[in-house]
Amino acid sequence: MRYPTIAALACTGLLIAAAGCSAPGSDSGTPDAASSAAAVTTSCGSDPVTLKGYFETGFPLPKQLADEFTKQFPNVKWEVREDQFAVITQNAPRVLADDPPDLMRLPQVSELVKDSLLKPLDAYAQAYGWDKWPASQLEQLRVNPGGQRGDGPLQAQGLNFSMTGVFYNKKLAAQIGMTQPPATLAELDTVLRKAKDAGLTPINQFNGGATGGLAFPLQNLMAAYGDPAAINDWIFQKPGATIDTPSNLQATQHLEKWIKAGYFAPDINSQDYATMMSRFIGGKALFIFNGDWESGNLDKQMAGNAGFFLMPPQAPGGKQAAMSAPLTYGISAKAPHADCAAYFLNWVATNQKARDIAVTVGGSHPMGPSDAYMPPVKEGTVTAATLTAGATIGKDNGAMDFIANATGAIYAKSWTPQLQKLAAGQQSADALLKSVQKDYESQVKG
Repeated sequence: MRYPTIAALACTGLLIAAAGCSAPGSDSGTPDAASSAAAVTTSCGSDPVTLKGYFETGFPLPKQLADEFTKQFPNVKWEVREDQFAVITQNAPRVLADDPPDLMRLPQVSELVKDSLLKPLDAYAQAYGWDKWPASQLEQLRVNPGGQRGDGPLQAQGLNFSMTGVFYNKKLAAQIGMTQPPATLAELDTVLRKAKDAGLTPINQFNGGATGGLAFPLQNLMAAYGDPAAINDWIFQKPGATIDTPSNLQATQHLEKWIKAGYFAPDINSQDYATMMSRFIGGKALFIFNGDWESGNLDKQMAGNAGFFLMPPQAPGGKQAAMSAPLTYGISAKAPHADCAAYFLNWVATNQKARDIAVTVGGSHPMGPSDAYMPPVKEGTVTAATLTAGATIGKDNGAMDFIANATGAIYAKSWTPQLQKLAAGQQSADALLKSVQKDYESQVKG
């Protein structure tokens, strides 16, 4: 499954109106970068090329973009391998080292950079003008020599910007009198209680396997209680940053209250992502916490019956935040067709048909210049709601990377098992945060 990288999700942003200046940490203005830019080839040529791709299964956007690219450039074919996100997370270093694809979905960037497994993209950024895009679009994809994200050389690109929030079933919402999204966290608590009292499943969230989905509502609650910038500092491994803060404890305790109140489906620890989506589409839950990559799918599968809202703040009218990040793809350091893969990434952001696909299939805002073409979106659709929410996040400066991206192992080895224990009543909120912080410090030092 896909997460905002979720290098996801300090101010990165969806639809942020940033100045078109050189991105922080870019060395594109140096003589070395200029000579490198001159050395790259900004096309796929006319000879037959087969690009090897390692994509995420279950999401049609990358494959549809690849198919359209071949239509426009018939000399370029694709050899695509697909795996679930959890598998890619575990396999990434080995695949990049032993069987390097030209283009690969990346679960986390900094450890791969430390191991020299990714091709730096600054030369392409200068050649294609990516360094003139809003700097916030690429901030999460920069890694400095110390392994800290947020500045330094550009190490990856995005197929689009994703963001997370809350999807809801409109028919079930109407049954309990919810005629509009809750405006505060307290109102959301009230809706959850009404749904439970009415015999509905308030929230159905996957939390099985190596990539637990309770991290989604937890991070949303963290943003409702605290400062999103502090969360980004922790994810970006800023010195002294910690996840074990008073506000994050309140957020984790709030999630624990939801669990103890029975607001989640009782089998979440055995549910995978596909099961969550199947149940939600089948009308078996009021809410799921998920990302806008499902917007196009829900517009088809639940036409007119699915809505979306951002996690509400504590106070009426308060600023809102969300995990927001590029759908991260990188080029292997050993890629045989790196120039063509970079050309594809530029095409995704600048070609009109590609941008249409990014919105209608991916449900997310395309990468690229702030004044680039945007396809029209039908009013009242889920896609329209998620794009509008993205504008709110940009206005409120509330974009966060995903807490799962702080280190390469923190998601599978720490967040997921700790949240599974919390869901099973085997872990407390306070101990959870302390355990994750201890693992984080060990992994950062290691």
